[in-house]
Amino acid sequence: MKVLNLQCAGMHTFEGWFGSEDDYQSQRERNLVACPLCANTEVRKLPSAPRLNFGAEEPRQAKSVAQEEPSTAAGPIAPATGLPTVPAVPTAEAVASSLAQVHPEAAEMVQEAWMKMVKHVIANTEDVGQNFAEEARKMHYGESEERNIRGQASVEETQDLLEEGIEVMPLPVPDALKGGLQ
Repeated sequence: MKVLNLQCAGMHTFEGWFGSEDDYQSQRERNLVACPLCANTEVRKLPSAPRLNFGAEEPRQAKSVAQEEPSTAAGPIAPATGLPTVPAVPTAEAVASSLAQVHPEAAEMVQEAWMKMVKHVIANTEDVGQNFAEEARKMHYGESEERNIRGQASVEETQDLLEEGIEVMPLPVPDALKGGLQ
């Protein structure tokens, strides 16, 4: 069994387990090796060294920050996709990508914290699918019970919601999280 450290073109790092080097190459050529965050199949191996376990390792102090439970947001969570205006705050992906060039461990921590946040949102929201805009309006105007929802909305639907004063938040969900979580 070969365990490889991999990195996609978006600078996300992840681990892949393969039966052999030939198995890795075969899967990569057939575009079966994909980033769990962005589904990019442009993947390369990172240099790695065997890990020798000589005893208990001191936990990284920054790791404990990523292990803290995220706080629960009050009120409805209403992610949408494809907002026409990008907020001034950089995305977790952009931060991780720029950090990866300077400090790979920091980029891993940002990536890990982002994945944990997305999993938390998925676990604590109801997926209303294509009915997102309609459900968000019903809750906003008191026609439906307020609850945490997520789903899909077009750019136009998102703009309309924002103009009506309904707060929505884009949340790109990696394909790996749309199915069963491992």
